[in-house]
Amino acid sequence: MDRLGVALLNNVSIMKSGVTRYAVYGVLIALSAIVLATLLSSQYLYGGINLENIVTAQKNNSTLWILDGMPFIFAFWGQYVSSAIALQASTMVLDQTHELRNQAVALEYQVMHDATHDSLTDLPNRVLLLDRLDQAIYVAFREKQSLALFILDLDHFKEINDTLGHHSGDQVLKHVALRLQGVVRESETLARLGGDEFAIMIPLIKERELNYVQLVIEKIQNAFKSPFVVGGLRLDVQASIGIAIFPEHGKDIDTIMQRADVAMYVAKQNNDSFAIYSPDLDKHTPKRLTLMGALRQAIENGDLVLHYQPKINIKTNSISGVEALVRWQHEEHGLLPPIEFIPLAERTGLHTQLFFWVIKTALAQAEQWYNNDLKTNISVNLSPSTLLDADLPDVITGLLASSNVPANYITFEITEGSIIKDPDRAMEVLVRLAKMGINISIDDFGTGYSSLAYLKKMPASELKIDQSFVQDMLKNENDEVIVRSTIDLAHNMGLKVVAEGVEEKEIVARLKLLGCDIIQGFYYSTPLTGKDCTDWIRSYALENKDNIKTG
Repeated sequence: MDRLGVALLNNVSIMKSGVTRYAVYGVLIALSAIVLATLLSSQYLYGGINLENIVTAQKNNSTLWILDGMPFIFAFWGQYVSSAIALQASTMVLDQTHELRNQAVALEYQVMHDATHDSLTDLPNRVLLLDRLDQAIYVAFREKQSLALFILDLDHFKEINDTLGHHSGDQVLKHVALRLQGVVRESETLARLGGDEFAIMIPLIKERELNYVQLVIEKIQNAFKSPFVVGGLRLDVQASIGIAIFPEHGKDIDTIMQRADVAMYVAKQNNDSFAIYSPDLDKHTPKRLTLMGALRQAIENGDLVLHYQPKINIKTNSISGVEALVRWQHEEHGLLPPIEFIPLAERTGLHTQLFFWVIKTALAQAEQWYNNDLKTNISVNLSPSTLLDADLPDVITGLLASSNVPANYITFEITEGSIIKDPDRAMEVLVRLAKMGINISIDDFGTGYSSLAYLKKMPASELKIDQSFVQDMLKNENDEVIVRSTIDLAHNMGLKVVAEGVEEKEIVARLKLLGCDIIQGFYYSTPLTGKDCTDWIRSYALENKDNIKTG
């Protein structure tokens, strides 16, 4: 018997002894009453208190006979009651002890479960995955089998959190977990590693490993085909998948995890849905670490450059403006596109610092063009977090005050979803910017999470149709319907329409027929350095001098 049980039995004994003690007190009181009654009877009935009178009183007084039986009644009653109470108390205590033990077991299980499972999705967490991976590697090594580790990272998940809020992001993660649970079998492990990262560990048999890996990839891709419905919005969420296989790609936990992560990162960088590890991919890992550590220094030291892509008014064949696009001139990796470092800036909290470098550099270029009679509008992208900065209008006011470029030569491009997280604050910032004379353009229209209710409130002057609709509009009837409808909608709301991603002459002709206002894309020009863009603007102006209207 454990110490808790012994303690409980001791408590029962104490309770029983306490009841018995009070029964003894009752017996003593009864005996005292008998003695007192006998003495009084001897005095009043026989004239004195002596042994003979006491014996006579006991023999002849029937009332005393009843009193003489009271001690025995009290003693029997006390013993019975004490035993009954003690039995009842012991039963109650044992029941409560059993309940406490069950609660303790349940609490212990819950603590262990919480330590090894993700609180949001209730999937195994990193701790449990590593434990199971360790055991699976041991079994696979002993049985001369193999296993595969899949690491999945959701694409553009940060944008969902930034635009819709973390609650919506959590809902997406729950839906993803439920769908992935339908992919794995009982012998396989699905885990959430943290954030928007999941892992699947699959024991394999050598003969069927590659075919089964491909089958699992297809099952995962099928799980993401249907849109995720969150808060009445239909979100297209995809995942980048990295795969490493034991023992081919590593013979211990750390190596397998690291190489699956490398493959996943390469898949994301290359916009591929998956990648299987190979030694050639290892070069991407040090590159990513190097870029993360050097980005702040690159911003401070001026290692970034702006390229400018012209936008053409197809109705007048004139230059409508340029869009400023940031690049990183890296001494080791060459000229890096935004996809290489913009996500790193967001992850390391440098997005605001990066934006202010871009706007200062763009203003300096705009001032140079303005002073040389090339009055060209410059568009700069605003991230959701930058848009929600209440100090942004004041900062822009200060920058414009130190420049002779009028505010209407500046356009800020925002995505539809930028205002969703905090519509009131975003709208307040946009209204203040618009009142300053700055143009507002809605970028990537048709791919965000907003609604027409927000569109009609925004002080926008321009709407950009996302290139995903433009590039296939001649081949896909639905895309052309979307483009046509967007143009009509924008014009009815008094907005100009920009089609981006235009690369073919036939698309230019079709867009002009549909009434599009402005074209942006490789058909006219790739993004150019400041000097090259200056030369391009002058050259284009000379070639089209009869139709030129800049600004």
